[in-house]
Amino acid sequence: MKLLDNKVAIVTGAARGIGEGIALKLAEHGAHIAFTYVSDSSADKAAALVEKLAAQGVKAKSYKSDAGDYAQAESFVNEVVKDFGSIDVCVNNAGISKDNLLLRMTPEQWDDVMNINLKSVYNITKQVIRPMMKARSGSIINMSSIIGIRGNAGQSSYAASKAGIIGFTKSIALELGSRNVRCNAIAPGFVETDMTHYLKEGEAGKAFLEKIPLGRFGTTEEIADTTLYLASGLSSYITGQVISVCGGLNI
Repeated sequence: MKLLDNKVAIVTGAARGIGEGIALKLAEHGAHIAFTYVSDSSADKAAALVEKLAAQGVKAKSYKSDAGDYAQAESFVNEVVKDFGSIDVCVNNAGISKDNLLLRMTPEQWDDVMNINLKSVYNITKQVIRPMMKARSGSIINMSSIIGIRGNAGQSSYAASKAGIIGFTKSIALELGSRNVRCNAIAPGFVETDMTHYLKEGEAGKAFLEKIPLGRFGTTEEIADTTLYLASGLSSYITGQVISVCGGLNI
C-alpha cells in the first residue's frame, strides 16, 4: 500500500544524506517530490536524484535555492505550487554545522548556522502554510536533533538552532491545528552519513557507541521511515511532538 499516493512533498536540502533518503522514501510511497539543493557542487547529485525519483513513477524536480534566504524560499514555494499544483507535505531538512567552542566562535559562524538551520524553517514554513490552510490539510516535519535536546560541548550554535526548531514546531502546531495542518519534529541521534563517518573511528568512536543503548549508529532509512510515518495518515492525530530517533541516547 502506498501511503502518500499523488501527494506533493517538499524536501529541503535533499541532494545527499538524510534529505536524499527521505525524498526516496516518500517517492516510494507515491509522493511527487520537489526538493532543494544550494551549491553548484551538488548539481550533479541533484540531477541524479531526480532520475532516481522519476524511476519510481512520480514527478520530481530539483530547485537550486537557499532556504535560509527569505526571498529565495518564497520564490521556491511559489514555483512548486505552480509546477505541482499543491503542497501536502513539507520536510524542513536543510542544515549545517560549524562547530567551535564558544570562546572561539565568530559571529559569522553563529549567524550561518542560525540562518540555514533555524531561519530556513521559518522561511519555508511561512510560505507552505498558505496552500495547506486553504486545503485544510498538510503535514510539516522539521528536522531537529538530539543535540537540540541534550546539548553538546563545541556545538552551542547547532544546539541552539535545533532547540529553536522544537519551540517553533510546538507553536505552529498550536496555531494551525484548527485548520487540520500538523507540525512535528524529528530529533535524530548519530546517523551514518558521509558527514558523520569520522565519528565511528578510533577510541572516540567507541566512546560514542557506548553512550547509545542500542549500541549502533542510526541509518538514513530509519530517519526516512519516521518521516514517512509523520507525513502519512498513520499519524493523523499527532501534532506538536518531537520524535527522537536516537537509539535511546536521550534516555
